[in-house]
Amino acid sequence: MLMGEYRHNMDTKGRIIIPAKFREELGPSLVLTRGLDGCLFGYPMSQWQVLQDKLKQLPLAKKDARSFVRFFYSAAVEVEIDKQGRINIPKTLLEYANIQKECHVIGVSDRIEIWSSEKWESFAEAAEETFEEIAENMIDFGL
Repeated sequence: MLMGEYRHNMDTKGRIIIPAKFREELGPSLVLTRGLDGCLFGYPMSQWQVLQDKLKQLPLAKKDARSFVRFFYSAAVEVEIDKQGRINIPKTLLEYANIQKECHVIGVSDRIEIWSSEKWESFAEAAEETFEEIAENMIDFGL
């Protein structure tokens, strides 16, 4: 399981370090794509396959389903983790997530998320303020 929060700096070549605690579960490569809330999603290959199987089940006749799949897949790229534990993030994904230097890499169960530090801190602050309300609403999901 991927969990935890780590702060890193991107180098001048657009590379960031993947935390050592994540590397074993991620394997030698992962799939990066646009995430929700302005971050990037990174999936181990095994989880990417599970997600692909689910996305293939979406109804082609539904406009929202087509739009989501197009947007999600069009930015997807497989990236290798080098010997120093770094990945090179394509410029289009850096621009999407507004990552310029400082970033946060967080584990979210079956994927990682990569956030610009500014966006992550803003999100975390807002979530902290409403955490109890959010937790109360989770009962609707069986938690």
